[in-house]
Amino acid sequence: QVQLVESGGGLVQAGGSLRLSCAASGRTFSSYIMGWFRQAPGKEREFVAAISWGGGSTYSTDSLKGRFTISRDNAKNTVALQMNSLKPEDTAVYYCAASRGGGGDYYTRVSSYDYWGQGTQVTVSS
Repeated sequence: QVQLVESGGGLVQAGGSLRLSCAASGRTFSSYIMGWFRQAPGKEREFVAAISWGGGSTYSTDSLKGRFTISRDNAKNTVALQMNSLKPEDTAVYYCAASRGGGGDYYTRVSSYDYWGQGTQVTVSS
C-alpha cells in the first residue's frame, strides 16, 4: 500500500513557475514508477510526466517538454514536478500516481497506475 500526498499548487501568473511535490508513505517507494497527471474542468485526466524506479529515465508529453521536469528522491520518498513558463492552459488539478510498471507506453495510461494522490490545484492567470 502506498499513500501519496501532493503539495505546492496555487495561483501563479502566466510565465511564472511552480514546483509540485508528492510525498509517499511506505517502504517500497523505489519499486514504483511515479507519474504526474492533470485534469482540467470538463476534460479527461491526461498524462504529464513519469520517472523510472531509480530516476534514470523520464518521460513527458511532447507539448510540455522543456517547460516541465520530473524528478524523484528515493531517500526521501518524494517526487517533484518543476513547472516553468506556465500558461493559462496549464490550469488543472495535478495528481501524483504510482505504478508497478507494464509494457509499451503504459506510463501514459491512467489505468496503469495503482495509487493516486488527492490532487493539488494549479491556477495560472493571464
